[in-house]
Amino acid sequence: MKTTIENKINELTQKYLSEVIEIRRHIHANPELSFNEVNTSKFIASKLAELGIEYKTGFAEHGILGIIKGEQKGKTIALRADMDALPIVEENEFSYKSKNKGVMHACGHDIHTACLLGAAKILNELKAHIKGTVLLVFQPGEELIPGGAKVMMEDGLFDDYQPDMIFGQHVYPQLEAGQIGMKSGNYMASADEIYITLKGKGGHAALPHNTIDTVLMASQTVVSLQQIVSRFIPTQIPSVLSFGNIVCNSVMNVIPETVELQGTFRIMNEEWRYKAHKKIKDLTESIAQGMGGGCDVDIKIGFPCLFNNEKLTEASKESARDFIGEENVRDLDIRMTAEDFAWFAQKYPACFYRLGVGYSDGQVCGGLHTAKFNPNEKAIETGMSMMAYLALMSCE
Repeated sequence: MKTTIENKINELTQKYLSEVIEIRRHIHANPELSFNEVNTSKFIASKLAELGIEYKTGFAEHGILGIIKGEQKGKTIALRADMDALPIVEENEFSYKSKNKGVMHACGHDIHTACLLGAAKILNELKAHIKGTVLLVFQPGEELIPGGAKVMMEDGLFDDYQPDMIFGQHVYPQLEAGQIGMKSGNYMASADEIYITLKGKGGHAALPHNTIDTVLMASQTVVSLQQIVSRFIPTQIPSVLSFGNIVCNSVMNVIPETVELQGTFRIMNEEWRYKAHKKIKDLTESIAQGMGGGCDVDIKIGFPCLFNNEKLTEASKESARDFIGEENVRDLDIRMTAEDFAWFAQKYPACFYRLGVGYSDGQVCGGLHTAKFNPNEKAIETGMSMMAYLALMSCE
């Protein structure tokens, strides 16, 4: 049997659902890139103002902190949504497709933001049931390092209100709408960008003895660096080193002066993360020097590993089962993708979970970061109500 609070949340969800779907469509049609969410931020602020919710602006330029104070004393619960889009040309043809050519909400941040605004509507009407304070974190710049989460905290996001815990959700095409997924402990990898410039002596490809072959050097480097994952990092620690771009700026019969390698390094352990960085630099330098050339290695530090607090996540999983049914709460495996929510999780007990956006009728949702990503809007009902429910249950 549903409790009074569950019934109230469900009633309010149905009351506001169509409006929140329209909010999502407005945001989807007007996407903005990371750290340039000017109009998105203004739109969110206007919605909070309509509700009479106190808010502060200016964190990481366009970030917003909404504040809902309950009528009883208690904990401080933070709910986070990211709001930036990606540099992708949308190929969907529905009426609310992107109006900003070359920019698209292909990662579901429009749904995240709409769900948090929906949760705000619900919680604003249930202040009598809030024991403490609920913080609404609307975050810019999730798609770019160092990540808006880090910058918002550096700008004093939680100076006045220190969260006892923080929740975030992210769309997940592999689960159907109406379902969520959770994992305690290590969940997502760190992510660092690797930029290597190999330097040699250019020349005619038919006379390689007169050159210091940077293409051969690059080939040897890409292959040899895989030893770091397979022979240096302990086998029980998941890790990935991939190079997605090799830039020669040459032609088939010319050995270039330089070759650039661009890659990503992911790992689930912070200590070995930095040991691997040193190994990448040392091995690259030894290969370049051994072949008579030189190199520059630039490792840009990205997001840390995302760790879900076990106690909070397990309690949240039980709450979710009570709210939407045990069959709709799935256990997830680790992912080698990254999330800047990890910055929050480093400082505060955190639960970052997945919101199913797949279709049960066979309709294709598309993949994250693709031009035809089309999440199931039925997920918004689950997304907005779940955030509100977890906030209220965590106040207890």
